[in-house]
Amino acid sequence: MPWVPARAAWIGPTALFWIAVLIASLIVSTYGEDVIEWLGADWAYEWPRAWQVPLAAWISAFMDWLVEDATFGLFTFLQLTRFVSWLLEIPLTIATSLLSTGFLKGQGSAAVQVLPPLSWIAVIAVVVAMGFYARGWKLAAFVGACFLYLAVFGQWNSAMVTLSSIVIAVPFGIAGGLLLGIAGYRWRAAEQVLSPILDIMQTVPVFAYLVPILFLFGFGPVAAMIATIVYAMPPMVRITMLALRGVPDEIRDFGRMAGCTPRQMTWKVMVPAARDGLMVGVNQVIMLSLNMVIIASMIGAGGLGYDVLTSLRRLDIGGGIEAGVAIVVLAIALDRLSQAFANRPPPAHLDLPGGLVRRHPWTTTVLVVILGTALVGIVFPPAQTYPEAMEVSTGGFWEDLVKYINVNFYDQLEAVKTFMLVNFLVPVKRFLTELPWIWTVAVIGVAGWQLGGRRLALLGIALAMFIVVTGLWEKAMITVYLCGISVVIASIIGIPLGIVAAESERAGRLLGGFVDTLQTLPSFVYLIPVVMLFRVGDFSAMIAVILYALAPAIRYTAHGIRQIDPQLVEAGVVSGCTPRQLLAKIKLPLAFPEILLGINQTIMLAISMVVITALVGTRDLGQEVYIALTKADTGRGIVAGLAVAFIAIIADRLVSAGAQRTRRRLGLVA
Repeated sequence: MPWVPARAAWIGPTALFWIAVLIASLIVSTYGEDVIEWLGADWAYEWPRAWQVPLAAWISAFMDWLVEDATFGLFTFLQLTRFVSWLLEIPLTIATSLLSTGFLKGQGSAAVQVLPPLSWIAVIAVVVAMGFYARGWKLAAFVGACFLYLAVFGQWNSAMVTLSSIVIAVPFGIAGGLLLGIAGYRWRAAEQVLSPILDIMQTVPVFAYLVPILFLFGFGPVAAMIATIVYAMPPMVRITMLALRGVPDEIRDFGRMAGCTPRQMTWKVMVPAARDGLMVGVNQVIMLSLNMVIIASMIGAGGLGYDVLTSLRRLDIGGGIEAGVAIVVLAIALDRLSQAFANRPPPAHLDLPGGLVRRHPWTTTVLVVILGTALVGIVFPPAQTYPEAMEVSTGGFWEDLVKYINVNFYDQLEAVKTFMLVNFLVPVKRFLTELPWIWTVAVIGVAGWQLGGRRLALLGIALAMFIVVTGLWEKAMITVYLCGISVVIASIIGIPLGIVAAESERAGRLLGGFVDTLQTLPSFVYLIPVVMLFRVGDFSAMIAVILYALAPAIRYTAHGIRQIDPQLVEAGVVSGCTPRQLLAKIKLPLAFPEILLGINQTIMLAISMVVITALVGTRDLGQEVYIALTKADTGRGIVAGLAVAFIAIIADRLVSAGAQRTRRRLGLVA
């Protein structure tokens, strides 16, 4: 008989314990400072400056030594990095010339264009041909329309600069991730080394490693491309290891029976067999590379990211939204193309017609279009460059919309903002910042012990103590306060929407499109309308974080409910449950582990977004990282970035352990 969750007590002993901890924390936050001062143990409330570990100074000194004195004998370390930068500049220059600037002779203002770039018609023809080859006419028309949008709305030149960086960064990210993933799969020691490095790479704010990249590789598009590769590579490494482990044993046995060497087994058997999984990694590299374009513009990348960044600085909401939507359109087109190539069936072995043109009709057509538009463009410029007179702009509409809202709803918006600040944000901020660090670290240790045992407790305490001894505890608590409030509100909004998406097919389709839009919009784009409506400050930061982090709460809740065994739902129906009882007593308890994972992902996105909200006036670890970037202070940026990463890792490990424990309690895992 199918298992149905038993009726649980309203409040179990674990819940009672944590309610008691919360009450005790409120008392400690209110009276703890007076008690600690009376006991003469001020160090338990605020870590003494004399005891702080000067890790930031040590890292900065090491970086200075690396840049100025480190040598390999024949050449210095700095010369090595600049040589790598020069090598990477070659393919990037070719791609930029092909798509954006044309091939130039000379330098700077004296440069003369020798050959024009690919025309807008030729680029659209290329992506249409790729779409048709990958899936068919529907995809070809869709990606063609996406690229035509870029031309019509005046984003073509910037989009091509961005695309030229992406087409070089993505192959490097894929190749590096694939090789590291294979190493992690083949050698256990390599995996043990890679795993914590990947955790840190995926949780350290991007701003934190922009400074060392600037020091080592200089300012410009190449440094921005290297930062993009570093940011986008970790998912490829993890997915490669996962995909190779998922290859069936029968295929491995076949390779051994055929007498394959280890190298042949890897490249001739395992990698081809894991192709579908690896293409998921390729898709992730593309998406993360596009997500990086705005941040990369801070260290010399041009294109759409630079347009969004300059719009944010000028508070140009129209220009920012147009460039942000262009990034979304480009991301969706590349996403659909990569997914189509991942799911494309192997080619059938048919008798091909004779002649090169008949065997490759699409390649031939594209080459003809490229040459034809280049020649026609000499006498008819619109064939080469989309005419400015035919461009369309929505910038004025967005400007007028925000102006209308500000003029007619200013009092209501200010009332909402003031209410939230006075009754919610400020009390939570005061509560967290006035807790003694020793109490908070102890609570983290107890939570780790209860959810995952001694090992998780020690990990949580060690990571929290790093924040304490480096003198960043107060800023870390402000980060936790902003993230915590944003995650709670995002969950309150997202979980019910996920339930609606799971229960209604039509609502699921509508919310699916909404979630896809949220996940492809660049993070900086959220800041522009929020700042225009609410000005700078914690409330604006909270709204931006909620919008950015909302998607996983919706998606994971819907997925968790949809994957429930239909027999369990049927058992509830047979037992006479109403739809509300089915949801409350069966579906939500069984989907709870997935909902927890959605909350986990919401926390990760919130933490990454909080760092970016430093641009709108927060005073947390994100501000510390941003100040380090503006002052080129490598040590300060890396230490603050590690503090953010450790907050993320603590939250990730605790929530994941809670989800795993819930699965075991429900009997969903052995």
